[in-house]
Amino acid sequence: MKVTLRALSAVFSLVLVLSLLVGNLHFTTPSASAASVDKGPKDFLVGFKSNIQTAQINNIKKLGGQVKHQYKFMDTMLVSLPDKAAEALKKNPNVSYVEEDQMAYAIGQTTPWGIPHIKADQVHSTGNTGSGVKVAVLDTGIDASHEDLNVSGGASFVSSEPDAFTDGNGHGTHVAGTVAGLNNTVGVLGVAHSASLYAVKVLDSSGSGTYSGIIQGIEWAVDNNMDVINMSLGGSSGSTALQDANDNAYNSGVLVIAAAGNEGTRGKKNTIGYPAKYASVMAVGAVDSSNNRASFSSVGSELEVMAPGVNILSSVPGNSYDSYNGTSMASPHVAGAAALIMAGNSGLSNVQVRQKLVDTAIPLGDSFYYGNGVIDVYEATR
Repeated sequence: MKVTLRALSAVFSLVLVLSLLVGNLHFTTPSASAASVDKGPKDFLVGFKSNIQTAQINNIKKLGGQVKHQYKFMDTMLVSLPDKAAEALKKNPNVSYVEEDQMAYAIGQTTPWGIPHIKADQVHSTGNTGSGVKVAVLDTGIDASHEDLNVSGGASFVSSEPDAFTDGNGHGTHVAGTVAGLNNTVGVLGVAHSASLYAVKVLDSSGSGTYSGIIQGIEWAVDNNMDVINMSLGGSSGSTALQDANDNAYNSGVLVIAAAGNEGTRGKKNTIGYPAKYASVMAVGAVDSSNNRASFSSVGSELEVMAPGVNILSSVPGNSYDSYNGTSMASPHVAGAAALIMAGNSGLSNVQVRQKLVDTAIPLGDSFYYGNGVIDVYEATR
């Protein structure tokens, strides 16, 4: 199954991850047709009940499939299979799940009034600017040539765009500026401007990507000892493989943070997307400068904290700057805040850092709409 992640923004409608970029998670479904048509092999995430054996790989090939990737920390493979072969594979007693790979798109857009709003400036005044903390931005890449960003490394998991240090969309560069825009004479100031930024490209220039690519990005972050993962992206459908990847990262000590989505409210219906909906991930909603919930910000019982997500000014490719709206803009405020907490006390675990952000959040109302409230990083670091 495919899912698109839009930049969350109420004003800009940047594709799902971009929709989340501006305001809404957007997902596409195939249109109905009069007769079924064989469109050839599709990509599937296949989970096994035990360690993957050569016989199981050979079985995939016998079914007319191709193994495209075997994950390092999970008994899961990305395989290309015809639909009928996928249905047959589901009946294999050694297989725990077979799910079609899905698409995800960027979520995002917002500005630097958010720095004092979460009291990051007060933390900076104590000498803590996030130094020594590694933050992986899983997004559309980061423009590493930007005057206001210092990118320490990264990798691309978008086959058509192998360079993680370019950003044909702008979403990832904007998110990166909110996390760690440099304290120099130009541009904007990031929440944790001395933190180490890593560009992990999992979304292409249109702001979309696959769950399989996102999982590879998560595993890269674990393998390269990242402290924080920020995912300003989301999809409408759940995935066992995607959940396992996030659980693995969290259990390995990484704090995983994601935009809640830009689907807004529909009464008491839960509108939070994936991966934000998973228990191992901090779901972040968006507020404006008056702490009003942004109309586009998704709601639900998994909503954990709120952060600035309206009219957020940050870096965009070409040594430029722009203001975006979206939960995609709120999530990196929390990622930067987590970096400040970690830099101030390196002995804290990811679970303890998460709890500090939750315990010190300023309540704003019903938790279904506001989670535990807007973050206060100064209190969290005290």
